[in-house]
Amino acid sequence: MIVLSCKDIHKSFGIDVILENVTFNISEGERVGLIGPNGAGKSTLFKIITNQIDYDSGELFIEKNKTLGYLAQHLSLNHTSTIYDELLTVFQDLINLENKLNNLEALMNEPYDPNNEEYHNKIIKDYTTSSELYQNRGGYTYKAEINRVLKGIGFTEQDYDKPIELLSGGQKTRVALCKLLLIKPDILLLDEPTNHLDLDAIEWLEGYLNAYKGTIIIISHDRYFLDAITDKTFELINGHVNCYNGNYTAYIDLKQKNYEVQLKAYNLQQTEIKRQEEIIERYRSFNREKSIKAAESRQKSLDKIERIKAPDKEEKLKSITFETEIKSGNDVLHIENLSKSFGEKTLFHSLNLDIKKEEKVALIGENGRGKTSLFKIIMKNLPSDNGICYLGKNVFIGYYDQEQSNIDIEKIVIDEVWDDFPELTTTEIRSALAAFLFKGDDVFKKISSLSGGEKCRINLLKLILSKSNFLLLDEPTNHLDIMSREALENAILGYDGTVLVISHDRYFLNKVINKIYELNENGVKEYLGNYSYYIEKKNNPLRFQLEEEFFGKTKTQIQNEKKKKREAERAEKDQKLRVKNIESEISNLEQHIEYLQNQLCLEEVYSNSKKSENINKELLDAQNALDALYEEWENLLQ
Repeated sequence: MIVLSCKDIHKSFGIDVILENVTFNISEGERVGLIGPNGAGKSTLFKIITNQIDYDSGELFIEKNKTLGYLAQHLSLNHTSTIYDELLTVFQDLINLENKLNNLEALMNEPYDPNNEEYHNKIIKDYTTSSELYQNRGGYTYKAEINRVLKGIGFTEQDYDKPIELLSGGQKTRVALCKLLLIKPDILLLDEPTNHLDLDAIEWLEGYLNAYKGTIIIISHDRYFLDAITDKTFELINGHVNCYNGNYTAYIDLKQKNYEVQLKAYNLQQTEIKRQEEIIERYRSFNREKSIKAAESRQKSLDKIERIKAPDKEEKLKSITFETEIKSGNDVLHIENLSKSFGEKTLFHSLNLDIKKEEKVALIGENGRGKTSLFKIIMKNLPSDNGICYLGKNVFIGYYDQEQSNIDIEKIVIDEVWDDFPELTTTEIRSALAAFLFKGDDVFKKISSLSGGEKCRINLLKLILSKSNFLLLDEPTNHLDIMSREALENAILGYDGTVLVISHDRYFLNKVINKIYELNENGVKEYLGNYSYYIEKKNNPLRFQLEEEFFGKTKTQIQNEKKKKREAERAEKDQKLRVKNIESEISNLEQHIEYLQNQLCLEEVYSNSKKSENINKELLDAQNALDALYEEWENLLQ
């Protein structure tokens, strides 16, 4: 069943056409990834769907009785509330029902008056009906659901009472995401939901969305996330939507094949059109009645041909290159027993790490653990509490700040770059800016008017022009569209310097990183590989550990360790099987609960107290069993 469709939607802002003949259908339960370059109109399309802005022409259909939920990049919350109180507002109906039950209980505890039997019976009946309604709507589980979602997104119980007005922008976005997930709309629209989430929270969100029963549409540049969630991809380019069946990886393959087919058809038609036009022109040149009629006949046939449009081709960044002006020594960075705290909050202590020339290293860890603070310590912008941190010989740092704090928003684009590199000529500056898609009058735009992605591109350009040999990159792919991310990845792969990067972009970590440091309170743990290796080592530490430890051991020792490894793998396999079985049991039990709840709505049931009582008892038993299964499932996944 189609739950959402657009037909020939058109939207302009002044003379700028944003959407042109946008047409697509989305069926119930589908998970759609909406991708496209920054500024293509993805958020505009979401705002049209959610009736926040009008469209100029076309048709928009949303299945009646379907609820919409929209997570925008910028949201307003009640700043006077605490985090927990803000989420409680989702369940205000249940809270009102809870208060009603408490009042009814108080009335039921009053002394019984035999002269007022009808009054007492009415209270008991009202209490029974309200209690059933409270239970069926999840009155006994909603607080546990709030805790599950808050912790999954990365909040701790100590955060619950924090006023929203004191939160950072990223934290507010996470609160809004929690609120939306608890509302559980039929059609869920998410605009960059993984921004401001750490890796654990992103993985939790993937699991939550994969189990979500509604329809999901996601705007995201996180390719790993799109691959994990979506089964259909909509590409918004040049004002219209191209639809592909499959996730992001499937889309890449299909897009290339479609492009080649469309280009071939377009070129063949253009060749034929040119041939016909030459024949028509030749007939006309004869200037005879017969030849002129033949030319007119051919022209009419040519005019009737349905012209094939040239296939879409997005404007890409030119191939960018990071170059070093001076080569560093082999030892780039040495840190020993480093510690840093802010008040009672310990970020890390006893931190030890070494980075060598040309290594591509990632620093990962939970939000608030001190990754950016460590960068500032390395750059001497923040003192450590104790320990050693020094750079090697001829090491020159280039820093990419995710907050864009090193950009003057009052300047125009060309001055922002030129002021940092005054030795460059006008032609060199304009050429460099053009390579980053700042062409013509774009170079005279004020920085304050630019999008987040455009500011990122300016920072990347300045980083390239610096020719540093040690790059510290703090979330470099945030706000970048996919084509810009790919250009950055290729540039880093070809870079002959050293890179230390903070990133939650798992696709990026897989492609360019060869060592990962996981930061925790007690220092760092080293993983000698990319993100896939890191996950494999985290989930199955014995696999690599035994290979590393076999060297120099006796045959008996190796056999014993292999036996332990097989036992551990068997136990892990059994655990995974149990998790799969529990998920199947949960699904079946939820369907049975839904069936029982529907039964309670039937007249022949609610009018029969015996039937109603039996079904309510069965429903309570089923919900208790479901809670037990969820508890076992969560314990197995820890």
